[in-house]
Amino acid sequence: MDFSYSEKTSMWLDKLKAFMAEVVLPNESTYYQQLKSADSRFTIPPIMEEMKALARAEGLWNLFLPDERFGAGLTNVEYAPLCEEMGRSEIAPEVFNCSAPDTGNMEVLALYGTREQQEQWLRPLLAGEIRSCFAMTEPGVASSDATNIEASIVRDGDEYVINAHKWWSSGALDPRCKVAILMGKTNPEAPRYEQQSMVLVPLDAPGVHVKRMLSVFGYDDAPHGHGEVTFNHVRVPLNSMIWAEGKGFAIAQGRLGPGRIHHCMRLVGAAERALDYMCERAKARVAFGHPLAHQGVIQSYIADSRMDIEQARLLVQKAAYRMDTVGNKGAQLEIAMIKVVAPNMALRVIDRAIQVHGGAGVSEDFPLAKMWANARTLRLADGPDEVHRRAVARIELQREV
Repeated sequence: MDFSYSEKTSMWLDKLKAFMAEVVLPNESTYYQQLKSADSRFTIPPIMEEMKALARAEGLWNLFLPDERFGAGLTNVEYAPLCEEMGRSEIAPEVFNCSAPDTGNMEVLALYGTREQQEQWLRPLLAGEIRSCFAMTEPGVASSDATNIEASIVRDGDEYVINAHKWWSSGALDPRCKVAILMGKTNPEAPRYEQQSMVLVPLDAPGVHVKRMLSVFGYDDAPHGHGEVTFNHVRVPLNSMIWAEGKGFAIAQGRLGPGRIHHCMRLVGAAERALDYMCERAKARVAFGHPLAHQGVIQSYIADSRMDIEQARLLVQKAAYRMDTVGNKGAQLEIAMIKVVAPNMALRVIDRAIQVHGGAGVSEDFPLAKMWANARTLRLADGPDEVHRRAVARIELQREV
């Protein structure tokens, strides 16, 4: 078993690490200062566009897309260490045009979109000129079961009429967000997994209303944000349908593989950075006459964190390998497992880092509290742990002994 990176991956990773060290990490404070000083929290800090231009000039752009017509042509295995490196900074994925939910939406349009849809929406998304959101979760139903969705998509002549109440539409408050991919029901009488469809809805269409911003453990995640959005008698042309009526669930399953394993990859990177902070603090801070690093309990924190990260990384790599070799459906066991393992691992490591930092750990002087909130959210956003554990158990029970 060969754990070394390919020459191609090593080349991209070296470039990415250098850019992170020279551009992204040194400009994190500038980004947050510009955001804080803006008239509105939902204003794009100028430094972000400057970094994006530099990244694109370096070719560090759309690295997540395996189709060379649109991206770098990397496999999931090749992209995994790059995505992990981006996970070290909350702002890094956007710098390289590799941030959610745009990545998943671009994958949907690249795989299932018509040429017209790709020209209208995929092209500007690939160029980083606009952003998008994904409108699936609803406040009135248990959205962990996608078949519960109540949003209505009704054909009326040469248009679809949409009535829906969505929330946690991440990115909906971003001033650059121009389109939503909305999942709703076109035929409630069809077989259970053929009732849903996905349509493209311009956010400036009459009847689309962003009701409010939703905070996450008190964080507004500006300028990206998470919106509660209503769609009241919104009309879109028939050519807004992605793939075909009744294909929404199939598209969702295709989207939730690569797009959501990316979260797991980034979580490994976030945990690595938290461990770096933990070690630096432990060596620099003195208590009871000695550096914290001399305390046995702190050494246990550090050792356990390293072991946790390594185990999660290996499972991420296996999931990526299985996706590359047997497809998303064949890799469903590994995908389900890593969606539970990665955020829980990151939470443990970040929590230890917070503990070592004491009061500073829960302040905004360090990114640890924000990192923890993000990791905790992904135990829901990527589907609840309970659903993934159920999937793992079912696969195990189906095995022939």
